[in-house]
Amino acid sequence: MRPLLRILGALSALIVVALTVTVALSWAPDRPVNALKARWAPPPSQFVNFQGMAVHFRDEGRRGDPIPIVLLHGTSASLHTWDGWVSALEGSRRVIRMDLPGFGLTGPAPGDDYSIAAYTRFVLGFLDLLGVQRFVLAGNSLGGEIAWQVAAAAPQRVERLVLVDAAGYAFAPASMPLGFRIARMPALAWLTERILPRGVIEASVRNVYGDPSRVSDTLVDRYYELTLREGNRAALGRRFRQNAPGKDADRIKTLRLPTLVLWGGKDRLIPPQYAQQFGRDIPGSKVIVYEALGHVPHEEDPAATVADVGRFLAR
Repeated sequence: MRPLLRILGALSALIVVALTVTVALSWAPDRPVNALKARWAPPPSQFVNFQGMAVHFRDEGRRGDPIPIVLLHGTSASLHTWDGWVSALEGSRRVIRMDLPGFGLTGPAPGDDYSIAAYTRFVLGFLDLLGVQRFVLAGNSLGGEIAWQVAAAAPQRVERLVLVDAAGYAFAPASMPLGFRIARMPALAWLTERILPRGVIEASVRNVYGDPSRVSDTLVDRYYELTLREGNRAALGRRFRQNAPGKDADRIKTLRLPTLVLWGGKDRLIPPQYAQQFGRDIPGSKVIVYEALGHVPHEEDPAATVADVGRFLAR
C-alpha cells in the first residue's frame, strides 16, 4: 500500500508541476494600448475621440474622391485585415477603415453595448464625424452584417454594398474557431482574460483560412497581440452573449442597391450556402465564390478578391 501511495503522490506532484508550468507559459495579462501602438499603429494610423473611445482608423487614398470606400472588419479582426485591398484601391479611391468597438486598438465600448444596432449607430456617427455622407460600404463576417444593416437603416447614404462572407442569417457553422468556442463559455471568463496560449490564436486563424499554409507568424502575432489589448477579451465574451443570429434577416430583402457578394468556398464558419441566400434576397446582386478560400477571402487572397471589387465599382 505504501509504495502505491508514494507513486500516487509523485504523480500528483508531477501533475501540479505540469499545470503550474502550463499556466506560467500561457499567462497573458491585458496589454495597455500604448504598448501596442508602435507596431500596429504607425502612420497613416490616426486616433480620434468618439463615443468615449479613442477610435483607431486610417483614411487613405485620393482625398477628392466624392464617394469613399468604407471597410468593416469581422469579429476579433482589425483594420489591418484590409491591407491588400487598400494597396490596390488607394491609387484611385479614398479608403476609410477603422477598428470597431471591442476589437483592435479601439478597444471596448464604454457602455458594453455590442449589439448590431449599436455598431450601426457607431459607423454612421463616425462617418458623420469625418464629414462623409455618401459611400461604398464593404464588410466581412460581423462587419458584413453591420454593412447591410447600415444600408438598410440609411439607404440614401450607401451607394454600393460589398458583402464578404457576411453574417446576417441564423447560420449553422460546420466548424468554429477554438478562440470563439472558448469565449462563449462565461464560466471561463476570469481565466481566459488572463491566460491565452498563442497556439489558441494560431489554431483559430488557421481554421478560417481555406489554405492554412498561408497563415504566417506575423499574421498570428497581429491577431494575438491585438486580442491582448486591454479589455478586448472581456468585450468578445459580451459580444457573443449579446449576439442574436438571424434576428433581423428579413431586413435583407428590403435592400435595393447594387450589391456584390464574395464568399470563400471553404468557409466553415458561415458556409457558402449563405452566399446564395444573399443572392436570392437582394435583387440584382452578383455572387462570386472562391472555391479554394475560407472565411476571410479578402485577407487570404486580396489580389483576386479586390480585382472583382474593382470590376464591380467600375460598372
